[in-house]
Amino acid sequence: MTRAWIMPTLFAACALLGGSSLIRRDVPVGAAVLALFFLFFAWLNSPLAFPRPLTAAEAQRRSADDGRPIVYWRPGCTYCMRLRMRLGRRGRRAHWVDIWRDPAAAAVVRAANDGNETVPTVFVAGRPHVNPDPAWVRDRLTPTA
Repeated sequence: MTRAWIMPTLFAACALLGGSSLIRRDVPVGAAVLALFFLFFAWLNSPLAFPRPLTAAEAQRRSADDGRPIVYWRPGCTYCMRLRMRLGRRGRRAHWVDIWRDPAAAAVVRAANDGNETVPTVFVAGRPHVNPDPAWVRDRLTPTA
C-alpha cells in the first residue's frame, strides 16, 4: 500500500522545495505555477486519480452481473494512467482492480500474461486484453441501445 504513494510523495516534495526556493527569490507567480505543475503530477500518479479499487472477486462478480470490463492496474503505471485519462468519465463504468492491493488480482494478471504482472490488463467477457487501445476499451464501456 505504501509503495503506491512513493511517486506522489516525491512530486509533492518537489512542489514544496521548488516553490519555496522560488518564493525566497521573490518569484511568487513562478512558485505557484511550479507547485501546481508538480501537485498535478502527484495527483495523477496517486491512487486518487482512479476509481476506488475493488477486489478481484468483487470485480468478477460485478462484471458477470453487468458485463462491464475489468481493468487490472497499479499506481504509477504510465500505461494505466494513459488508459484512465483517455477513457475520461466513461472510465468510471469499468471495474478497476489495483493489483498491488489484492494478491488474488496480481495472480489473475500473472495467469493471463505468462507469469508477468503486465498492466493494464482488461478483461472483457472473460478474455484478457493486455494494454489495449483506449478507444477500443471506451467502445466496450458505451452502453448499447
